[in-house]
Amino acid sequence: METTTSPLDLAAPLNRRYRDESLAIRVVGAGGDGIVTAGALLARTAALSGLEVLSDTTFPSEIRGGLVASQVRMAPHPLCTEGDGVDVLVAFNADAYLAHRDVIRDDGILIYDIYDALSDVVTHSNRIISYPVPMAEIAQHSGQAVTRNLVALAALIELIGLSRSNLEGAVCEHFASKGPDTIAVNLRALEAGLSYAEQHLIKRDPVLAPVGASRDQTLLLTGNDAIGLGALAAGCRLYSSYPITPATSLGTWLARHLPLVGGRVHEAEDPIASLGVAIGASFAGTKAMTGTSGPGLDLMQEMIGFSAMAEVPVVVAVVQRGGPSAGLPTKHEQADLLSAVFGSHGDVPKIVLAAADVRDCFSLTVEAFNLAERYQTPVLLLTDASLARRMQTIPRPDLTSIPLIERDAAHTADAPYHRYAATDDGIAPMALPGSEGGAYVATGLEHDDTGRPTDAGDVHKVMMARRFAKLRGAEFEMVEREGPESTPVGLVSWGITQGAVREAVARFERLGMPIAALYPKMLWPPPVNALSRFAESVEQIVVVEANHQGHLAHLIGATTPIRPKRLTLTRGEPISVWDIFGKEDLTR
Repeated sequence: METTTSPLDLAAPLNRRYRDESLAIRVVGAGGDGIVTAGALLARTAALSGLEVLSDTTFPSEIRGGLVASQVRMAPHPLCTEGDGVDVLVAFNADAYLAHRDVIRDDGILIYDIYDALSDVVTHSNRIISYPVPMAEIAQHSGQAVTRNLVALAALIELIGLSRSNLEGAVCEHFASKGPDTIAVNLRALEAGLSYAEQHLIKRDPVLAPVGASRDQTLLLTGNDAIGLGALAAGCRLYSSYPITPATSLGTWLARHLPLVGGRVHEAEDPIASLGVAIGASFAGTKAMTGTSGPGLDLMQEMIGFSAMAEVPVVVAVVQRGGPSAGLPTKHEQADLLSAVFGSHGDVPKIVLAAADVRDCFSLTVEAFNLAERYQTPVLLLTDASLARRMQTIPRPDLTSIPLIERDAAHTADAPYHRYAATDDGIAPMALPGSEGGAYVATGLEHDDTGRPTDAGDVHKVMMARRFAKLRGAEFEMVEREGPESTPVGLVSWGITQGAVREAVARFERLGMPIAALYPKMLWPPPVNALSRFAESVEQIVVVEANHQGHLAHLIGATTPIRPKRLTLTRGEPISVWDIFGKEDLTR
């Protein structure tokens, strides 16, 4: 009887505890323990040491308490995911240790705080090396108990060989806004932790930080920071939003930086009003955007339809979270795609993009503004909670070389102005308010080519066709493809899941089982031609996405003859490399 070798059979020597040149560190504790700060400082230290960095943080929706984890992966080469295991676990309490101990790789490190509750549950084995450190005691003696996270970082960098001076620099930069006293307290805790580690910790493990190189032209940004930077680079000068997790930090970043270039941030009373303000600013000639998450997107749908009907360009950043309803406010999911594409009532022409990493968050934000201005339509940019918080090193963009598109505002004052006149590409000049002879009504009611409301069926038919005709020019193929030209299996994914697919593809290739992958960046209008060509080059397509219904798989099935298989997961965390690489039936 013929047998088929599965990836799990071939991967047995590698085990789940797969290693490469990267180093993954996870710091875990309770809300209020400074876990997020510890992760941010570690990421900054690694970046200052010339390493590529990718980090992620998970936390519950409580203000204080619950388990918080911050994972930082560093390497001398670019990274796609935060990894599917850790080399070092730093545990602040018993619950955190018990919840995360299984992710430590063989020969990995456990650093834990010495106090009865945690010491009693730590399981010592030959598989990992444990280092007990009296973090709380040292922090208390150095000045403040809340600096326990700095003591933990001190022990960590001493064991793995990261630069002390770079950690000190990261501390000074991180706490600069809180003044010299706060910086001094944290540096004292850091020094006390380093002193303890030097005197009491004898290294018994092989784990060391990778060697970095000089990387002067890199930035370390979160996904939301990168969207903000992309908006500035694109010429956005008005950001209006209603705070909602996990999009709120985008508005916080822009509130600090937008006024520096003459822009403004407006906090509206609800998501509907926030989009209305952005549309109003755009109507007046200012590039504008709003940001929200799933519940806010639900409320914005009528205003998105208004933007499309009135043909006023606007950008909406949708930072997805777990749903439905209040769902998982602080967790990851990719379940708003169908809502983004079909949520508004009626037939609404719009463009939907999806960012895969922090670099995409910057570049696709610029692209979103260019598309909105060019096609005078709403553009939705999908990210998610994990990508919003993820810190990642990216090449420093050359802001002077970024191509920017401005709307066509030309019109002839000597002739009657027909705002919605028929043109070859469906796009008519959009006059600015106050321009001579350029007055018109921008309304959500159906209208004729001058903007005058009408309910005539023949006019509605013509204007609907004209609005959708505009997007024919937008149906270019924003896709990436990798892998052989012909393979048994082709993976398709979107958003942050692309990173896990990229790493899985690389692992399959190392085992002599090459597969191909397609990564669309524009999801609507769908890249039908690219999908069709990809389907012709593989025997079976598998769509990988973090939702229950298979949103992209539905869109592919609805717009092409392709009937893809689905690999979907919804657990509040990004799909990991092992979720893909470990599927026994994937390559059969």
